[in-house]
Amino acid sequence: MTKRKTKPPVRPEKPDAPKTLALTAEAVIEVTAAEGTDEASKLPRFRMVAYTGTPMRIAGWRFPVVIDLAGLAIPSQSRPIRFSHDASAGVGHTDAIRVDDGQLVATGVISRDTATAREVVVSSKNGFPWQASVGASVDEFEFVKDRQTAIVNGREFAGPLNVVRKSTLSEISFVDLGADAQTSATVAATADKTNSYSDEETSMSTEQSTDAVEAAHQDDNHDRLDSKPQTPSALPDPVQQIRAEVAAETQRINQIRSLCAGRHPDIEAQAIRDGWDATRCELEVLRAKRPAAPAIHTPDKTVNARVLEAACLMTDQRMDNIDAMFDGPTLDVATERFSGGIGLQELILEAAWANGFTGRNFRDSRSAMRYAFNPTVEAGFSTVDIGGILSNVANKFLLDGFFSVERTWRNVTAVRNVSDFKTVTSYRLVGKDQYERVAPGGELKHGTLGEEKYENKADTYGLVLSIDRKDIINDDLNAITTIPRKLGRGSGLKINDVFWSTFLANSAFFTAGNNNYITGASTALSIDGLTEGEVAFMDQVDGDGKPIGIMPAILLVPTALSAIGSQLFNSTELRDTTSSTKYPVSNPHQGKFRVEVSRYLSNAQYTGNSAKSWYLLSEATDLPVIEVAFLNGQESPTIETAEADFNQLGVQMRGYHDFGVALQDPRGGVKAKGEA
Repeated sequence: MTKRKTKPPVRPEKPDAPKTLALTAEAVIEVTAAEGTDEASKLPRFRMVAYTGTPMRIAGWRFPVVIDLAGLAIPSQSRPIRFSHDASAGVGHTDAIRVDDGQLVATGVISRDTATAREVVVSSKNGFPWQASVGASVDEFEFVKDRQTAIVNGREFAGPLNVVRKSTLSEISFVDLGADAQTSATVAATADKTNSYSDEETSMSTEQSTDAVEAAHQDDNHDRLDSKPQTPSALPDPVQQIRAEVAAETQRINQIRSLCAGRHPDIEAQAIRDGWDATRCELEVLRAKRPAAPAIHTPDKTVNARVLEAACLMTDQRMDNIDAMFDGPTLDVATERFSGGIGLQELILEAAWANGFTGRNFRDSRSAMRYAFNPTVEAGFSTVDIGGILSNVANKFLLDGFFSVERTWRNVTAVRNVSDFKTVTSYRLVGKDQYERVAPGGELKHGTLGEEKYENKADTYGLVLSIDRKDIINDDLNAITTIPRKLGRGSGLKINDVFWSTFLANSAFFTAGNNNYITGASTALSIDGLTEGEVAFMDQVDGDGKPIGIMPAILLVPTALSAIGSQLFNSTELRDTTSSTKYPVSNPHQGKFRVEVSRYLSNAQYTGNSAKSWYLLSEATDLPVIEVAFLNGQESPTIETAEADFNQLGVQMRGYHDFGVALQDPRGGVKAKGEA
């Protein structure tokens, strides 16, 4: 089954070519006698289990397809019945269509006076096993990846799998050879001399036993015997009857064995056991020989929002992980339809066409923009949300820009999630918390708890940039790649600015009174200087004057000290090249402290900057010196896209980020001045 196009085609395909998904299932035809003079009551009736609700392999789809019957739209209870989806081969129409126990069931009459309709009924009467095939348009589908599951039609199916979530029933067809070998069909007809289609009872079956049909014949024969009493002389010779039955059975078994030829033992066994005739057995053998995947009209090539989003990302050569963002069918359509990417003008036209725009080009740019961004104005519906596409694409480029700037701050800070913009307070319990010896009698002594509190709050930072009408007319897709990157980079720079401004304004935080600040020539970054800083850190005490028990883990340095910091971390020895005697000196700090470098520490635009000062910090999860709060845990900025205001021509993009920064516990770090 395939999707119908929702816009004028741009590739050399036949315009408005019907594209349907054909799924084969069970069909039952009932030819009933008239009850009165109504001509309609004389028409043969049929009943179809048109779709069983299970996945099927379909040519043109890389993975199995299952239709979600909850999302199947049925325009009316009267749908055309055709032969093999051929509009010129009409058979009849339905009068009732319903979803029953996870299956699509249809009933109706063979109302067309065509050679095809007569062939369907006569062939059914002769025992031919017709099956049903559904023709439907695909309006929306999703791809279930490997190791994922989806619940469809009341059952759970494992991926990889394509789930058609929304579709519209077009028609149902009789087919002579279906894709589902497990379905069955039965035909029963009562004699009606006024009906040219049937004059006796017939029966057929495609997969299950014919016991029920044979029973129907026995009941019918019994009725005839009752209606025409026979004398003993009219009864057949039982010996001759037994011989004839044995001969017929022997002939049937030989025909089955000849057809199976030893290659299909399961079919042979079932055919003999269930009383299949040679025609039924031959059909099952043919089914067993056919390819596993049924032949389907054409693959799905409908352009939807996901296809357009993929095409936009393919335009930027720096996006190297697109395969992980989209499923295979989406990427296939995007690659075929928009090889090398899509222009901004073409993107807007695609969205406008999908939303009801009838123009063929971008000359009427105002109307195209109106349909692309406001489809309900004229079309009354929306199949492609251009604002959503641009926002999704822009967010990916925004993150690319956000992560392109320095992120040292993230490696030295604690992160807090807040739910609003109110000031939040952190409490750290302190006090007498060591165990005491239990006195005779088993009475435990009471400890004491105090509290230290630290505050933080989130604020909103944002910016608006626009893609003007000139960019759209020039078909400049770089506008929707460059502008989001700028918004993302701007957010990354802002969070750095706020973070390091707060961190470096630490003259009242790192002080001799807090025992976390050391000065003097001996504090220059070296083996001796780092040793002095380590001692100062480990001598930190709690409220009772006892060690806090937290170990230093991070050496934070400006760019000028990056080299010596790396040497102290990586080198097993450092040599003194200034003295007349040069002996190897073991490096006691090798591998101890992870080195983090920030260019902000020595930048002259920030109060408290220094090219010689360095910091020894604990892990932020142990005892944070500084904390960043994000609203609802959103660590990256958000971007939104919409049509520009009335007094502007173009598209607006706005980015915003909600966060706050505050210093926390001074005992979580030591600052070394690095000079006298």
